[in-house]
Amino acid sequence: MIILALNCGSSSVKFQLFNWNTQQTLAKGNIERIGSGELANHSEAITKILNDLIADKIINDFTDIKAIGHRVVHGGDHFNCSVIIDEHVLSTIKAVSNLAPLHNPPNIQGIEAATKVLPNVTQVAIFDTAFHQTLPEKTYLYPVPYSWYENFGVRKYGFHGTSHLYITKRAAVLLNKPNDQVNIVSLHIGNGVSFTLVKNGVSIDTSMGLTPLEGAMMGTRSGDIDPAIIPFMVDNLNLDVHEVEKILNKQSGHYGITGGLVDRRDIYNKANQGDGKAKLSLEMEIYRIKKYIGAYVATNPDIEALIFTAGVGENFSFLRQEVLKELEHIGIILDYEKNLQTNSKNGETLISAPNSRIKIYVVPTNEEMVLIEDVVALIEGRYQQHQNYTYSFGRH
Repeated sequence: MIILALNCGSSSVKFQLFNWNTQQTLAKGNIERIGSGELANHSEAITKILNDLIADKIINDFTDIKAIGHRVVHGGDHFNCSVIIDEHVLSTIKAVSNLAPLHNPPNIQGIEAATKVLPNVTQVAIFDTAFHQTLPEKTYLYPVPYSWYENFGVRKYGFHGTSHLYITKRAAVLLNKPNDQVNIVSLHIGNGVSFTLVKNGVSIDTSMGLTPLEGAMMGTRSGDIDPAIIPFMVDNLNLDVHEVEKILNKQSGHYGITGGLVDRRDIYNKANQGDGKAKLSLEMEIYRIKKYIGAYVATNPDIEALIFTAGVGENFSFLRQEVLKELEHIGIILDYEKNLQTNSKNGETLISAPNSRIKIYVVPTNEEMVLIEDVVALIEGRYQQHQNYTYSFGRH
């Protein structure tokens, strides 16, 4: 059975074509800078991926693909596990798109583009929010009127769940521990950024909230701010609240500080050329990541490892170095030389010093493998929620 996993980010599409019968990856890749390059939208990107698979003779035609798994960022409180997509599921995903305005729309485009090309193929939605269903009330509730939660579902949902799940399962292997004894901080740092505190193998706190806007400073998103800034800027810019929200999602973070830069490579190069705003932008991100690590270590003294993942976390050694600098007092000691030499091409790599109480790893994420596992489990009728399911990628 050949399965296609599609992971549509805000400006990218990652894919993996997998033969389940032989347990082989047939092809994988990543199309970036969608909307600012040759490809105008995610529909065009997915069509190109499918056509390239045929042109490269990886598949004979589209009918070789028997199922497709889609990463979907937000399921609201409608979905707490992966589901086979039908019209009702798709319409529900559309209905909660306002909670993830950067991500659910491209996720939907991916589903619709795949449906157009492969109308008879089973498609599955795997939700970022599912892994965080284990958050306790004290973590997921906001200190606002409780009726907001009861009537409107206002709570922390958390995101990047497929990535944090994968990292948790791999941590069990790296630490040689059962899944239910893993205590880590998973640091997913890409254009979008989120951190998850894992205790005994499950998510108990995470940085993103009701929407992916809460938490860390990101490529175009502000992350944590004083909520009073919103009405303040509504008055001062003569905008409505939704226009300000759009600015916080699409024109803030690194983009807002630097005046248009998002890619950390570009920002780093500009900073080295003496650009003050680029230098400031990196300093702000580094400081905020450091604060989250400190908070998570304080709330779970059993943490055994910090794990950096996603494009920036895996490849930007300077950021890792600066984030971990001067954390020796809480048992985090980096091997600076090993860190400098490590990127995603090295695979799973230990970068902490031998005397570090808390181990530090770089682990390339594989969200697509999570998608593939859930697709097969649903098709074969043996799906269980993430916390109880034994994934093949968790094996040695």
